[in-house]
Amino acid sequence: MTREQPQSVDFLADFRMMIGGRAVSAQSTFPVLNPATEQSIGDAPDCSEEQLNGAVAAARKALPAWKDVPLGERATLLTAIAKRLDEQVDPLALLLTREQGKPLADAKAEIGLAANWFRGAATLDLPPERRTEPSGRVVEIQRVPVGVVGALVPWNFPILLGAWKIAPALLAGNCLVVKPSPYTPLATLKLGELLIDILPPGVLNIISGGDRLGPLLTEHPGIDKISFTGSTVTGRAVMRSASQTLKRVTLELGGNDPAIVLPDVDVEKVATKLFWGVFSNSGQVCIAAKRIYVHDAIYDRFAAKMTALAKANVPGNGEAADVRLGPVQNKAQFNRVQDLIDDARARGYKFLTEPGAGKAVGYFIAPTIIDNPPDDARVVVEEPFGPLVPLLRYASVDEAVRRANASEFALAGSIWSADLELAAQIANRLDAGTVWINTVQAISPTIPFAGHKQSGIGVENGVEGLHEYTRIKAIVR
Repeated sequence: MTREQPQSVDFLADFRMMIGGRAVSAQSTFPVLNPATEQSIGDAPDCSEEQLNGAVAAARKALPAWKDVPLGERATLLTAIAKRLDEQVDPLALLLTREQGKPLADAKAEIGLAANWFRGAATLDLPPERRTEPSGRVVEIQRVPVGVVGALVPWNFPILLGAWKIAPALLAGNCLVVKPSPYTPLATLKLGELLIDILPPGVLNIISGGDRLGPLLTEHPGIDKISFTGSTVTGRAVMRSASQTLKRVTLELGGNDPAIVLPDVDVEKVATKLFWGVFSNSGQVCIAAKRIYVHDAIYDRFAAKMTALAKANVPGNGEAADVRLGPVQNKAQFNRVQDLIDDARARGYKFLTEPGAGKAVGYFIAPTIIDNPPDDARVVVEEPFGPLVPLLRYASVDEAVRRANASEFALAGSIWSADLELAAQIANRLDAGTVWINTVQAISPTIPFAGHKQSGIGVENGVEGLHEYTRIKAIVR
């Protein structure tokens, strides 16, 4: 079969889905806006139900042959995908910046991370386990593919978080139907075109569409597993939908990650690290530090440093060379963040920095810091998912841990101290799937990532995340 080569890809026009190894248009389209300009940068295909059925059918058709490909050969193809991403960083990053809003340097970094995710996944293995029972019977326990995976990818890191799902699913021998967010479908669609000549037809299918498409995908009887990253509210709806056919689910959901800063830290250094741990990607990171508990003894100095950094980093169009913070990605999220700001102002909380009146065009909110609001404040209880954070005073470690754990979310958290032994003790007391010591957002394709409480179900990354894309099969003799 003759397939399109990556050299023919026009990254800024002609956006098509990939179904069954072919680039496919749709009868209808929808505009994708640049959040910095509020102007359309292209029209994405609006996948019909018939086309969705075709994508699922293509994946099911490709599955028998793909799962029989030796794992080592599948790993080699993941490495080829990584190489292709490395070769196309610049044009793909420009498109990503225009649709997502993040600074161009961050877009390039995201694509580089995605390439590393494919490489890292390629190093994992699924060896069978053999053991002898007391009866003398020999048991071989295999990890076999789940089947066809429906992957729903969010708008904050569409290429990287797509790689989190695509790489392990392919390595484990599954086929996929991937649906990016309707806010950021374009770079993912172009990723599909880039990989047409690498993967067999039907192994990876990428579709795009509006809000009606997600439920059609999660309910589809031809899908065996759903992997979803997004809000907890939507995750519950995905789980209900998937339950109709007992699909397996991996849900990476919301977080309201606490950071506990002890009084023995280097204030300037830690405040700088946590500033970017809060505001990188304009706060639109599931594992951003979202509640910062700072000891009374250093609170004022810490707050002053954070405030100075916030005032020095004015958001702007991600294509500008000197911009380090872009806009909020979409109008709906802009309104949610603004609502939290308005609530804090109405309740008389003190602002250390101001969000600004907003630019005439674009979804811009300056880094906004609220000074020691009460624990029941919405800005403390809810996940902002934007450039907004409360600084919170505490007097004792026990108090800080109790307050940090008082959340329905438990995705990640961080402890900051010069005393590593004490930091480790506190980390063991924190309710979270991941706890970092003296760093934040340190992730890897080989480190498992899992949310507790309302922050998710299942695991991503590492061998444990790879297992999520398999079923157990026992051969007994």
